[in-house]
Amino acid sequence: MNIAVVGMGKIGLPLAVQYARKGHIVTGTDINPETVSAINEGTTPFPGEDHLDDYLAEVVGSGLLRATTETSLAVKEVDAVVVVVPLFVDDAARPDFSAMDAATAAVGAGLQPGTLVSYETTLPVGTTRDRLTPLLEERSGLRAGRDFFVVFSPERVLTGRVFSDLRKYPKLVGGIDSESERRGKAFYEAVLDFDTRPDLNRPNGVWEMGSSESAELAKLAETTYRDVNIGLANEFARFAEGRGIDMSQVIEACNSQPYSHIHAPGIAVGGHCIPVYPRLYLWNDPGATVVAAARETNSLMPEAVIARIEREHGRIQGKTVAVLGAAYRGGVKETAFSGVFPLATAIRHRGATAVVHDPLYADEELINLGLTPYHFGEKADIIVVQADHSEYSTWTPDLSPGVQLVFDGRGIINRNHVPEDVTYMRIGVSAGREMG
Repeated sequence: MNIAVVGMGKIGLPLAVQYARKGHIVTGTDINPETVSAINEGTTPFPGEDHLDDYLAEVVGSGLLRATTETSLAVKEVDAVVVVVPLFVDDAARPDFSAMDAATAAVGAGLQPGTLVSYETTLPVGTTRDRLTPLLEERSGLRAGRDFFVVFSPERVLTGRVFSDLRKYPKLVGGIDSESERRGKAFYEAVLDFDTRPDLNRPNGVWEMGSSESAELAKLAETTYRDVNIGLANEFARFAEGRGIDMSQVIEACNSQPYSHIHAPGIAVGGHCIPVYPRLYLWNDPGATVVAAARETNSLMPEAVIARIEREHGRIQGKTVAVLGAAYRGGVKETAFSGVFPLATAIRHRGATAVVHDPLYADEELINLGLTPYHFGEKADIIVVQADHSEYSTWTPDLSPGVQLVFDGRGIINRNHVPEDVTYMRIGVSAGREMG
């Protein structure tokens, strides 16, 4: 097949490479000329994705993948279009469709009869059918379900391990009609391979969902579940702290039987998915009180941590607080909705100095994010672990001279590395209960 992938970001580019490695001719489109130029040179425009450097050089070198800024022209030449552009959402749960609408309009302008269009960006329920398909029809002059075909098929991968996740999880496909869904299933069976999953009730592969709305809800539900679960864990943890209970022991005990799967509490919920998709769900279902409460609980965790430090250790005014980790999670160079930002704000509001360390970011990059760099060997009164980078598992107090307190927001610090004269705290455990 000839395939166009619209949006050469951290999901779109690996998808394009995957399709090309299956022998299809792929054109990746992006509005950023620098991204397009890097891809055409066989160079990855962003770091950290397993195998992408080698795979990209391979498919560009073989002529199976090229990139362009001309989406409409690219779409005129293909059998299938996969759209993976950003959909942003604000704190009031209002989605910003501007990038998605622009991409859809460009696809529609080049759309030819017989083409399949698949949306992989996570969307509010009904968006594929009620917003995007009519825009495709308007711009193309064609009729959906007769002249061209539309499915929603959510990406279900994590950056850093996209290629392995593509094999691991079933590919969900929901069409605006039965023929669209049939064609969507055939497309994904031709571009993906799947691992054997004996734990599933049916074979791993492409799973038909019956409608685009069902596929949209499946993606929102699986990610919102995680946010709600983490919110519940954080509620339990804050209660446990006041009762001298070690919440990690409680969670281990609860999860020893199959009806409980309590997630780990944490200092922040960040990234493109878990803090965002519940907001998209709330846009459809504003009366979902459980979802709204969990989202609020998780968004307030950074402030709650700094408040707890002051409550149990004293005011931090005038002190230097070093936050370890700008990234939203360990091993990923990405700050989307990272807890570092509300943490730094909470620290500054109390008259303390917030400095930030991250092994993945240069000083200039941290400064451009509005953060003050911190280097090991420099004085710090308090350490707060925000991201579980593997490097922090070997942190010792001599790396931060003068440290009086360590708040391990991710449970990654080796407790035995912290001497008795340095207070060690973590979520879900009161300072007096912490064991060596």
